Amino acid sequence: MPMTENRTKSNKDTPRNNNSGKGPKPRRPANPRKLVLALLKNILRENQTFDEALSNHQADFESMERRDRAFTRLLISTLMRRLGQIDKAINACMKRKLPSKMADVRDIIRLGAVQLLYLDTPPHAAVSTSLDLASGPRISGNKPLMNAVLRRLSREGQDMLSTMDESYDNLPRWLWNKWVSTYGEETARAIALSHLAEAPLDLTVKQNPVDWAERLEGTVTSGNSIRLPAGTGDPVFLEGYADGEWWVQDFAASLPALLLGSVSGKRVGDICAAPGGKTAELITAGASVTAVDSSAKRLKRVHENLERLQLKAEVITADATSWQPEEKFDALLLDAPCSATGTLRKHPELGRIKRPEDIETLAELQAELLKNCAEMLNPGGTLVYATCSLEPEEGHLQIEKFLGENQGKFERVPVQSKELGDAEWLSSLLTDKGDLRCLPCHRHDEGGMDGFYACRLRKVA
Repeated sequence: MPMTENRTKSNKDTPRNNNSGKGPKPRRPANPRKLVLALLKNILRENQTFDEALSNHQADFESMERRDRAFTRLLISTLMRRLGQIDKAINACMKRKLPSKMADVRDIIRLGAVQLLYLDTPPHAAVSTSLDLASGPRISGNKPLMNAVLRRLSREGQDMLSTMDESYDNLPRWLWNKWVSTYGEETARAIALSHLAEAPLDLTVKQNPVDWAERLEGTVTSGNSIRLPAGTGDPVFLEGYADGEWWVQDFAASLPALLLGSVSGKRVGDICAAPGGKTAELITAGASVTAVDSSAKRLKRVHENLERLQLKAEVITADATSWQPEEKFDALLLDAPCSATGTLRKHPELGRIKRPEDIETLAELQAELLKNCAEMLNPGGTLVYATCSLEPEEGHLQIEKFLGENQGKFERVPVQSKELGDAEWLSSLLTDKGDLRCLPCHRHDEGGMDGFYACRLRKVA
C-alpha cells in the first residue's frame, strides 16, 4: 500500500522560541543524492529493505519537494536494478578492486555512475555533484580517484555496457543458479530482464473498473484490477485515493483471494494480513473478515487503509503459528511470510539482501503456519496458501510436504482459469496440478506482474 504523508503540526502545537516569539525555522530540504548515499549504506551494509531504510530518514525525505522525492526513488531503484553492471563497469576502470573499508567511496562512485550510464545526466553534473559528497578527511582524499573513474565512465561506459549480459550480471549468482535450476535458463533470463524496468502501478477498485480505468488513464487488467503506466507517481495524489475508491495491489497479488470462490456471508480469516490489500478484497466480496498479523506496527497500516477505504474487519495482533479463533473459519487465506523473490521488479534491493539460508528459515515458518491454520478451519472449509516467492521450497514443495503429512485430512482442489477471469491468457498462470504460478515475465510486454504462488486446499469433512 502506498506511503502516506504525515501532517505537519499546527501552529498551536509547535513550540515557540520565547526570546523571538517566532516558531522554529523551516527545515531545509534534504539533498536527494546525500539521502541516497545514506539509503545505500542501510541497504547494502545493514541488510535493510528500502522501506526500512527510508523510515530511518523519513524527516529528510518529507522535507523535499515532490520532484526531489521522485528523483530520490529513481536514483535508488535504478542503482539496485543495475548494481551488477554498475559495479562491473567501475571495476573495469580500476587496477584493483576497492577494499571494503572504502565502501563509502564506492557508493559515491556508484551514485555518479548510475547517472552517467542510465539517467542521461550531463557528465559535468553527474561528476561534480558526486564529488561534492566526498567530504571529510577519510573520503575527500580519494577525490582524484573518484574523478578519474567517473570521467572514464562518461567516455567509455556505454561501450562497457554493450559487452555485458544485463540479465545475468544484475542478479546475485546464487539466485541466478537457483532460477535456472527451477525454471530453465530461458525463463530465468526472462524473469531477470523483467526486473530491470520500473513496474506499472496496479490498483484494485471497489467497483466500476472500466470507469476508473478511463478516469485514471489506465487499462483494465482483469476483474476489478486496473493498471496505470510506470512513472505515474505517488498514488496518494490520484483521484479516488482520499475517497477510498481503490487501493494499490499488484495484479498477481489480487488473484489468491479469488481462489476462495464466493465468500459472501462467510467467516474468512486473512492470516498474515498486513498491509491489508487482500483483507479489503475479501470484505468487498462480502466476507466477514478477521485480519491477523503478528506485527502491531504492520497492522497499523491495515487500520489506516481500512479507514480510508471505509471498510470494517476484526483486526487481531497475534502469532498465527499458535493463535486460534474462538469460532472456526469457513475459509482461510494464508499469505505467508516469504523471501519475496517474486517482487524484485518493485523491490530490487531484495536481490541484494536475501541469502539462500533465508529461504530455509522461512520455509520452516511457513510449515508451522500451515499446520496451525489447518486447525482454524471448519470441516469442508477452503484454505488458500500463497507466497510472493519464486522458490519451490516456499511454493509447491511446501504443499507436497503438507499434504503428505495430512493424508485424508486435506485435498488439493485444482483451480480453473475461468475462476481468475475471462481472458484466455489467464490459463498460462496455472500449473499442471492446478496451482497458481505467476512469473514476473508473464505478460512482460504489458508490464509483467509479481511472482506469486497459490494453492487451494479443502479440509475433508
